[in-house]
Amino acid sequence: MTDLNAPSAPRIPPKRADAQRNKQMLLDVAAALFVTSGVEVPVREIAARAGVGTGTIYRHFPTRAELIIAVYRHQVETCAEAGPVLLARYVSPYAALGEWIQLFVDFLATKHGLADVMQPGDPSFDALHRYLIDRLVPVCMAFLDAAVEADEIRPDIQAYELMRGVGNLCIGAGNDAHYDARRLVALLIAGLRRAQADARVDPGDELSG
Repeated sequence: MTDLNAPSAPRIPPKRADAQRNKQMLLDVAAALFVTSGVEVPVREIAARAGVGTGTIYRHFPTRAELIIAVYRHQVETCAEAGPVLLARYVSPYAALGEWIQLFVDFLATKHGLADVMQPGDPSFDALHRYLIDRLVPVCMAFLDAAVEADEIRPDIQAYELMRGVGNLCIGAGNDAHYDARRLVALLIAGLRRAQADARVDPGDELSG
């Protein structure tokens, strides 16, 4: 029997729901183009790829800086939400970490673009950086903890230093066609493997024998 006195779930007006979906779709499209073409990609190209008019983009994001910041936050949330999904999908936590790191590399393209429109030291920039740390370091740590427990990687890796290392490898990648950041990041992640760490022999150990 239905309780007529029970509070009903709040209903989102259809127009507002449609507007929210359109906004999320624009962020997805803009994020993909930022990765492949940089944050200076023309707004008309984003609009064309999304199948909307440029006015729709400017209605949601009046300036390019606002669009870049929105994409930045959108990608942080995408990376954060992908963590548990990937850990559940893969038998190997190390394999899940490898795929997640690629999402993080895509995000870094937007992060570096953000630095071009907002100067470090700007309170807004600092707040976004703190948002990144608070949301993504625990996610990365969950991958590392699971991989250590599965005896797949060495146990002395910290999430923050790994993310900083990935970030440093990606700096300047867009300015040099001969620099393959993804390849170097893959080598970094490969170096975490437990089997590789255990295979190294200290020359001093051989001499002492």
